[in-house]
Amino acid sequence: MKTFLMMLPILALGLSACETANQNAAAGALGGAALGAAVSDDKLTGALIGAAVGVAASTLVGPTGTQGQCYYRNSQGQRYIDNC
Repeated sequence: MKTFLMMLPILALGLSACETANQNAAAGALGGAALGAAVSDDKLTGALIGAAVGVAASTLVGPTGTQGQCYYRNSQGQRYIDNC
């Protein structure tokens, strides 16, 4: 069950990668909060930390103005555009 819960935010982020920035941030926050609450002993603290990490992670992948194109960041922190 924990494995499924850990994969849920990753799947949600992938599905929401070509949405608006607000929708992307909301999906990241919700997924992170769910994952944080699932794996932490203190559910509230885990959810808060997970939501913060989820929003931060959702800014790494974001929509562009072109349909079917998304911004990504590589390991050096450089942004590039590729197909979603």
